[in-house]
Amino acid sequence: MTFEILAQTLASGVLIGLIYALVAIGLTMIFGVMDIVNFAHGEFLMLGMYSTFWLFALYALDPMLTLPLTVLMLFAFGVLLYKLLIVRIINAPMLTQIFTTFGLMYLLRGVAQFLWKPDFRSVENSAVAGTVKVLGLQLGQPQLVAGVGAVLVTAVIWYFLNHTRLGAALEATAADKDAARLMGIDSHRMFSLAWGIGAACAGAAGVLLATFFPIFPDVGANFILLAFVVVNLGGFGSVTGAFWAGILVGVIEVMGGLLLGPQYKLAVVLVLFLGVLMFRPQGLMGKA
Repeated sequence: MTFEILAQTLASGVLIGLIYALVAIGLTMIFGVMDIVNFAHGEFLMLGMYSTFWLFALYALDPMLTLPLTVLMLFAFGVLLYKLLIVRIINAPMLTQIFTTFGLMYLLRGVAQFLWKPDFRSVENSAVAGTVKVLGLQLGQPQLVAGVGAVLVTAVIWYFLNHTRLGAALEATAADKDAARLMGIDSHRMFSLAWGIGAACAGAAGVLLATFFPIFPDVGANFILLAFVVVNLGGFGSVTGAFWAGILVGVIEVMGGLLLGPQYKLAVVLVLFLGVLMFRPQGLMGKA
């Protein structure tokens, strides 16, 4: 194995890891604020990919142009889902919450199969198609743009949470809902905001993925398992932890595929996941 192959593999791992991080950030925000595990999060990503495909196929709008529109659409969809469905199970037993989001996952997947059939689709000849040479490495331009886009979206989320009053209110609700309510913070508003931002993050990841990954109704299943691994590794509720854990998972996955074979790359990630659960169950950046 040459240094060039190793460097190329590491770069690929970092780029796909940034996408994993973006998907996981939306998932960890919903859990951090509401303590609800959203099994339908992968379907938000799927809807973002289909939105990108149809806007490109019907109106010739490039994914980079439709990214803000898709993010806004998914944000509104997340808020609507909260107001119509999730608000009814906030105080329900945990099993009720799990079954509700699990059922929502299959509902959204079934609707997608009914409307668009289980065919594989793709966005071809977009503005970011082709390859580019960076520091002597030949990288796919869609993957590079997706990685940079994931970093930018993550930076916006981090700034929002740490430098705005609304972000501070969201963090306060995540830390102690009852205390935040006593300080005049509307918890239901924060919950709906968390669902909106979570869905928007998944939608953004879907747009970025659509430029190089096949689009089909079950595509969310390819990412939701790794998103849960990333959230657990980074620490539930930690946006920063999800970001670094996503990169770590991406690198470990591609290195495992290179050293052991593609059929073992997921197994390597899951072994790491089990190890962290055994020795640091709160995650790499979670509170002890």
